[in-house]
Amino acid sequence: MLHKIINLTVRDVRFPTSLQQHGSDAMHSDPDYSAAYVVIDTDLGLKGFGLTFTLGKGTEIVVCAVEALAGLVIGKPLQEIVSDFRGFYRLLTSDSQMRWLGPEKGVIHLATAAVLNAVWDLWARAEGKPLWKLLVDMDPKQIVSCIDFRYITDVLTEEEALGETGFLMHENQMLKEGYPAYTTSCAWLGYPDQQLQQLCTDALKNGWSKFKVKVGADLEDDKRRCRLIRQMIGPNNTLMIDANQRWDVGEAISWVSSLAEFKPLWIEEPTSPDDILGHAAISKALAPLGIGVATGEQCHNRVMFKQFLQASALQFVQIDSCRLGSVNENLAVLLMAHKYQVPVCPHAGGVGLCELVQHLILFDYICVSANLHNRMCEYVNHLHEHFTSPVVIRDAHYLPPKDPGYSCEMVESSVKRHQYPEGEVWKLHRT
Repeated sequence: MLHKIINLTVRDVRFPTSLQQHGSDAMHSDPDYSAAYVVIDTDLGLKGFGLTFTLGKGTEIVVCAVEALAGLVIGKPLQEIVSDFRGFYRLLTSDSQMRWLGPEKGVIHLATAAVLNAVWDLWARAEGKPLWKLLVDMDPKQIVSCIDFRYITDVLTEEEALGETGFLMHENQMLKEGYPAYTTSCAWLGYPDQQLQQLCTDALKNGWSKFKVKVGADLEDDKRRCRLIRQMIGPNNTLMIDANQRWDVGEAISWVSSLAEFKPLWIEEPTSPDDILGHAAISKALAPLGIGVATGEQCHNRVMFKQFLQASALQFVQIDSCRLGSVNENLAVLLMAHKYQVPVCPHAGGVGLCELVQHLILFDYICVSANLHNRMCEYVNHLHEHFTSPVVIRDAHYLPPKDPGYSCEMVESSVKRHQYPEGEVWKLHRT
């Protein structure tokens, strides 16, 4: 733990996934899965790796924001950070000038997440543990000490949080069975029917039983695609739908009601991610149809989650390992969700997100929720080969990572090839 941070670098890494329509939905028709990729160097040679996910354009803005935060990190001993992680979190989010750019949302929040991810990775590596195991082995008081309770004490106090986490001893079950996953990889909006059918067929053969479908561009086309997928997966497998913020509140209620015949478990991001009351209205209208509402990845921070929970606007909480400000903030959301008994089903559609969020959901089950009813973690089968410790899926379950760290170190040759704009891939793409 006697490591001192002496340098922080950040690079713009982009993958041209738009060429095959991977990740396409009703609002994001041509995403290039990308990341602001952070590497922290220490005086003893240990490195920490972190990233925050983007869709291509604008990654350079996040990179600039990370560089603006670097001065708050360089020179800090790791022991000083982890002994007061709450204080370090506040240092990054409460700079008296930079907080004007947020606070705790938008580009500056994404940048903060990348830096915090790298510090958590460094801590786990220093302890020789995968991040989930680092968290599981912590005393509850130490877990709670990493959380900034400012702005959320009306829902969750530090004293209450201590009662929400503990030693539930389900680690052996996770090591043996893994955590249940669902797939989004079969039904991106830009995929033609033939590809969709082939991917569903392959997924079913490989043990997948939970499928998410992108909707929202055209109602009749949504009906046709949902009917096709429901016919393929059968009546007993689980179907979810995701509109990626496409609709107004009334439109969302009407549209999803028209898709109710396909028995979706939830509608994800039915309207603006900022519209808490709108989500509550949609939730109330769809409840008689047995369709829940899920937040999606665009919810800004723990304060918004607090309000979603207070408004009874959600039946499913979807944490995100980048937008939410990394582990510190996700811990707060996991504990609030447990208090309100709302299942957590993490979002992981993007480069590196499966690698990251698996650690959080393992901790949630082992030390917080101890419940798998209507709980699952998203999986997409894209770009894992670019990581030194890629996610492992067996029988549609996440197997707990074994390597020390937060699983977000990228293969250096991949970074060089995909770095924007000078990497080989982007030079070829431009020609």
